[in-house]
Amino acid sequence: MIGYYLNLALRSLKRNKVLTALMVLAIAVGIGASMTTLTVLHVLSGDPLPGKSGELYYPQIDPQDARGMMPGTMPPEQVTLIDGTNLLRARQADRQALMAGGAVPIQPDASALDPFYVEARYTTADFFAMFDVPFLYGHGWTGIDDEAHVRDVVIARELNEKLFKGADSVGRTLRIGGTMFRIAGVLDSWRPNPHFYDLTTGSYNYYEQAFLPLQTALELRFAKNGSNDCWGNGTGGVVGGAYPSATCVWLQFWVELDSPARAAAYRQFLVRYSEEQKALGRFQRAPNVQLRNLMQWLDHNGVVPSDVRLQAWLAFGFLLVCLVNTVGLMLAKFLRRSGELGVRRALGASRRALLAQLLIESAVVGTAGGIGGLLLAFFGLWLVRHRSSDYAALVHLDAAMLLVTFALAISASLLAGLLPAWRASKVAPALQLKSN
Repeated sequence: MIGYYLNLALRSLKRNKVLTALMVLAIAVGIGASMTTLTVLHVLSGDPLPGKSGELYYPQIDPQDARGMMPGTMPPEQVTLIDGTNLLRARQADRQALMAGGAVPIQPDASALDPFYVEARYTTADFFAMFDVPFLYGHGWTGIDDEAHVRDVVIARELNEKLFKGADSVGRTLRIGGTMFRIAGVLDSWRPNPHFYDLTTGSYNYYEQAFLPLQTALELRFAKNGSNDCWGNGTGGVVGGAYPSATCVWLQFWVELDSPARAAAYRQFLVRYSEEQKALGRFQRAPNVQLRNLMQWLDHNGVVPSDVRLQAWLAFGFLLVCLVNTVGLMLAKFLRRSGELGVRRALGASRRALLAQLLIESAVVGTAGGIGGLLLAFFGLWLVRHRSSDYAALVHLDAAMLLVTFALAISASLLAGLLPAWRASKVAPALQLKSN
């Protein structure tokens, strides 16, 4: 029966090609606009570590002085070197990583390559296991290596390709900032988006090519990237004045906690730590702590640009306008066929059968509109990729969004055709036969 209704639908649509084209175009334009913005929103709001993001937390404490203190003020979004080191050494989490962004000069041995700078990450040993970082060759360093200030480095696959033509470079040496480092590992392709573990250096399309032990980078005074926030006099600095002072927050600290109970216990640990530091005279404010998991942290920082969300709402509003126009076109088309439908009713067809026939015709229009909308979405995403935003290159239509496109198109056309089909199915056969 479905095949029969499908045949009737195709014949009906061919009978009035202009009206059919208008309905298909209305749905295609609405679907193209909405799917373009929805795909951008989908890419930007995705989980960078599916399956593990619920176990990763970003602790916040408040070491600031009492000036400007107001109830409800959020604690700083980074930690001082003193607090980061204290929390790291307390070992209250399953895994933990203290880190900062930077840039280091690479001085290749090959005479064909000039020295160049790469983005770097100064971090501690648990970074790689905690964030499920994939390795192509070798591995990271250990916690003992952190304490020993070893000259080890993990490099990205792109840097390994550039320096060693993709060969296994583990154990070889690399001169960084005038110091020889041993390559401990080479990462496989890894570019999490958004750049969740340090939003101060960039939210999207930002990645590092060299990963060094934090204490080693501090000792060698490698350049720091990212923001810092200071209070008080802000005089002096740590490590010979090369980095922000002890009254500045500038490092990121992440922990891995495998259960909600562990997270609750860690929050209490942060409160106790803040109380202890206040008793010692370092903290002046009452304990003010936050502990958000990865997705909550991204939401708190508004990683998805507000204009992207606004564009998505506007696009779906435009789709609604297109559906209203489609309802009018379908109503005109179906009611014009009252005579044909009346004859079918007189020959024994039920109202349910007529309703099914007309809804299948609506679904055919929706499928054609979905194909047109998909082509428009591809064009819209191509335009987005040519914008000068940091996320533009990431926007592509994946398999899931492809299915959503057709599901949305067919659902929209069925919704638009429901009222016209219901009105047309209620035609009085006797009246139509008499008028004919």
